[in-house]
Amino acid sequence: MRPVAIVGIGQTPVREHWDAGLRELAVQAVWQALDECQIDTVDVFYVGNMLSGTLTGQEHLATLIAEYAGLTGVEAIKAEAACGSGAAAFRQAVLAVASGAAEVALAVGVEKLTETSTHKTTDGLASAADADYETAMGISFVALNALLMRRYMYEYRYHKSDFSAFIEIAHRNAVHNPNAMFRHLVNRDQYERAKMVADPVNLLDSSPIADGASAVVVTSIDQLKRFPNRPIWVAACEVSTDTIALDNRENPLWLKAAERSVHKAFKTSGLTHRDIQLFELHDAFSIMSALSLEGSGFAERGTAVRLANEGHFAIDGRLPISTFGGLKARGHPVGATGLYQIVEATLQLRGQAPEAIQVPDARIAMTQNIGGSGATIITTILTRERL
Repeated sequence: MRPVAIVGIGQTPVREHWDAGLRELAVQAVWQALDECQIDTVDVFYVGNMLSGTLTGQEHLATLIAEYAGLTGVEAIKAEAACGSGAAAFRQAVLAVASGAAEVALAVGVEKLTETSTHKTTDGLASAADADYETAMGISFVALNALLMRRYMYEYRYHKSDFSAFIEIAHRNAVHNPNAMFRHLVNRDQYERAKMVADPVNLLDSSPIADGASAVVVTSIDQLKRFPNRPIWVAACEVSTDTIALDNRENPLWLKAAERSVHKAFKTSGLTHRDIQLFELHDAFSIMSALSLEGSGFAERGTAVRLANEGHFAIDGRLPISTFGGLKARGHPVGATGLYQIVEATLQLRGQAPEAIQVPDARIAMTQNIGGSGATIITTILTRERL
């Protein structure tokens, strides 16, 4: 497989975009990424999206976006892996270039969640769970995470307020991200007083639904002279799966797919935990921050919450997380989230993050995009220098 590098990125602000639909949002991000590369076409085009058919009635999405982006004629395919769809599209682009099937590939993630009723959007998100044995029983996606959080608190003797550390980190970083949805600080008192959604998950434990699009252009090592930007190298992009239903897992508090995908990523890249300088994790709910850190091997079982409270994951800690605000404060346009993570990690490695959230001398970053409650997990490692 050939070395692959990121040479262009684009993103829209994460907002309620009342003046733009799916195609308009995607095209904005695509054109930004192509403009960075100073090109007007690519060999292949992958779109990450979860709910276009359910919420907007639009399938055949990749070909539609290709048409409106001026890429008619280019191979265009939609990738769907629930909330992991963005990274799934990126992985397909990387594989196309690494295999030699393409020289330049484009991945865009896009989602439009705010123009449908709360009921319809909630039903759509619940489709990431097991339709027959979870959703049909009346449980929502928030409730599934509430079950995980309650069990974690019981097993490891935490109070609900202890999870505030993850929220405070995300919001403190998002203040400096112009594309973030919630650019304000949150303190523990506000967290404790937040409205309960599904006990013990409250409103501030939950990432906001949002609209947005993010895009990445990748190319082969042979084509780098064509592009003006400093390349950021894809050291690994690996995926693993687990059962969709929580009750089918040996231990619901252990994300086996995280463990496996991280193991594969380290094997592919030749790197170890000690090499990772920042981690863009999938903090759709605060409990997922803890489970992701532990399943990925950055914290022992039951210790991630304590370590967060001790400052280990702050921007100046040993492993900064959610450096642009994460899903919690940047926002979570589900099919685009994985590519927002990759765009943000690329900015860190380029040294182009806002000063207050720039990780000093960032050379190696990890991102992790999760579909469902841990059923599909895609782990990506990016490096400033070619390994």
